[in-house]
Parts: sequence; structure tokens; C-alpha cells
Amino acid sequence: MSLFFYLFLGLIGLLLILFFWSVRSTRRRVPPSTRAGVPDECGRRNMTHLAQIRKALAKTDYEFLSKRASREMVRRVRRERRSVALGYLAALRADFQSLLRMARVIAALSPQVAAVHEFERLCLTAKFRWQYEMIRWKLLAGFAPVPQLDGLSNLVSGLSVGMETAKELGERAAAAAELTSSMNRRGLGVV
Repeated sequence: MSLFFYLFLGLIGLLLILFFWSVRSTRRRVPPSTRAGVPDECGRRNMTHLAQIRKALAKTDYEFLSKRASREMVRRVRRERRSVALGYLAALRADFQSLLRMARVIAALSPQVAAVHEFERLCLTAKFRWQYEMIRWKLLAGFAPVPQLDGLSNLVSGLSVGMETAKELGERAAAAAELTSSMNRRGLGVV
């Protein structure tokens, strides 16, 4: 057998491992408070706090503070701000997981969902997790990855808009099916 065949098998195996890992870890890490339902503003509720996170992590803010406060105070502020940024990052992860649950429900109810859509969701999940971990490690190391944090927030926001659109389309389709069903029950017949 050729080297290409073994590389192809390895890639398939890696994708399967990533798929099962993402499904397993999503179920386990979802906080109980978010399991009940998906709020309408999911994916966008944390975007409103991004400006404050940007300002808190800005170099100019630290430079200003370092000229007016002691070193210990600057370290403490930096540590607290990093903690707030990590909390924001965790909230983004919770939003993303909530949106993925909504996507799974929509996919289960939609007969048109193909394997391609499932693969796209898997790739999006892998991309999110990779970016999430990179930002998290940078924050823990003391860096302020504001552009990457912006990108991750935009990814979650984009998914939220997509889910909102899919939800609206699903509601319209359900209403149309209900109308058709009620017309058929009354014997009006739909052509």
C-alpha cells in the first residue's frame, strides 16, 4: 500500500477522534443552568462586554496605572483583569456550547441536514476549541490577546446570527406545515 493511503487513514482516524472528543466533552462540561433552554440573545449577550474587556487589557491602561501606582498594585490589577478576561472567555464558551445544542436540535428536526453540515459543525467546533485554548493559555501566561479575543467573539456572534436565522426559518416551516395540515383536515385540499 502507498504512503498516501496511510496518510488518508490517519487523517480519517484523527477526524473521528476529534469528533468523539468534541461530543463527549460538550455533554460533560455544560453547566446545568444552561440546559433548560436557549435564550434568544445567546451568543450576543457577552458581546456587549467586549469593549470593557478590550479596555481592561489595553497596554495604555497598564502604562497609565504603572506611572501612578505601586508595582504590587499594578500586579494585583493585572491579575484581577486577567481573571475577568478568563471569566469572559468561559462565558463565550458557554454561549458557544448553547448554540451548538440549538444547532443539534435544528439538525434533528430538519430532514435536509446532510453530512456536509455535520462536518461543518465539527470543523467549527474544532476551530473554536483551538482558538479558545490558545487565548486561554495566553491569558494564563500574562499576555493580552485582544485581537484573538475579538475573533473568537465574532465567531460566536456569527454562529448566533446563523442559529437565529435557522430558528426563524424553522418556525416559518412549522407554521406552514400546521396551516397545510389544518387545511387538509377541513377538506380544503392544497394544490
